[in-house]
Amino acid sequence: MSRFKTPLRYPGGKQRLTPFIIEILEQNEISGNYIEPFAGGAGVAMELLLNKKIENVYLNDSYIGIYAFWYSVINYTEELCHKILTASIDVKEWRKRQEIVKKADSNNLLELGYSVFYLNRCNRSGILSAGVIGGLKQNGNYKMDARFNRNDLINRIESIGAYKDNIFINNLDAEDYINNHIPQISLDNSLIYLDPPYYNKASELYLNSYKKEDHKRLSEIIQQSINQKWVLSYDGVPEILNLYSERRHFLYDLQYNMQTVKKGKEIFVFNDELALPKECSLKYVNEGLLELTI
Repeated sequence: MSRFKTPLRYPGGKQRLTPFIIEILEQNEISGNYIEPFAGGAGVAMELLLNKKIENVYLNDSYIGIYAFWYSVINYTEELCHKILTASIDVKEWRKRQEIVKKADSNNLLELGYSVFYLNRCNRSGILSAGVIGGLKQNGNYKMDARFNRNDLINRIESIGAYKDNIFINNLDAEDYINNHIPQISLDNSLIYLDPPYYNKASELYLNSYKKEDHKRLSEIIQQSINQKWVLSYDGVPEILNLYSERRHFLYDLQYNMQTVKKGKEIFVFNDELALPKECSLKYVNEGLLELTI
């Protein structure tokens, strides 16, 4: 299985957890629908779809820019790839794309989606609000094209675009999506993977972050309103542990890349009906399973 299928770099990206999600799908005999109310980079979703572990992927992101990117991938595949192939990788173009992202005009989703992609590939750690790799003078150790491998990125987008009939994308508030859209999707053959914005330092990582009361309200909606089987991942802080204390959960160590490689505690939470694998191919998840809290 290839390491990356998504074209986006994303803070806290969960591609490395795909083997564990696959084992959950197999344990529960789910092969139909995979649903992400907080799509972001959709790393797990794309791994599952392109490796034929799931039939349909339902993605939602409340930020219009991320929605515009995924919409462009499946509806303007050729045009998006042409933009990447002919892109000018310089500070002048970066400023242009930065301005388009700031305005976030939904009247031209291709232009907005491409601009989000451009900043994601050219900014430090893929963060849209961060500065350009190498700095405005381009005198850093790495230049802004360091993460802009055109051929590889075009291949990823073309591969995803080939599955456009199996990808369904929405631009709704996550709570609206959970309450009103997910109930329309099959109950019997679906898994929902919820990966909300981190509790800590969220404003530094995402353009759409949650406040303390938002996390609490979301926890109530997830635990009371979702009838399909679900898995939740979060940063493993006491506040989140308290919100999901009545659900099965475990903590694990996750290494992620920001400007430097860091390690953090994360939490996996499971709804009551979900059958869990007895062991997992990921060592740190195995250790967590041994410490499963109910």
